[in-house]
Amino acid sequence: MALKVELKPGEKVVIGECVITNGDQRARFLIEGSSPILREKDIMTANLADTPAKRIYLAVQYMYTSRDPAAFHDDYFALIKDLVQAAPSAWPLVESINNLILTGEMYKALKQAAKLMAYEKDLLDNAKRDAGVRQSRQPDLKSA
Repeated sequence: MALKVELKPGEKVVIGECVITNGDQRARFLIEGSSPILREKDIMTANLADTPAKRIYLAVQYMYTSRDPAAFHDDYFALIKDLVQAAPSAWPLVESINNLILTGEMYKALKQAAKLMAYEKDLLDNAKRDAGVRQSRQPDLKSA
């Protein structure tokens, strides 16, 4: 079954190891075959990978688009180890990603890695909010 893709002017798509940039008009095409495909909104770059979960997503993306996914396993598992040490509650998502990678379901692993990024964002947002609450509860020692 073919995948139908519509691209906005200037939008990019990765097919296999190639980046395709659309011209100045909207385009629609069908892709047949088993090459990995990523739309621009799902592409992570090294510059954007500024958190542990984003770096994990990038490693999984490299595995998904590479002819040799195993070449990225060492980096991936090192990143996973660091993340789980810092946030053990992320283990269920990490375990799911690991199982998908080990069974060769890279696209599904990438989608789970996106969920890991959302989970990380929630953790960071909650930590910031909790820190703000603690600061606002501090007594004002100057007026005492």
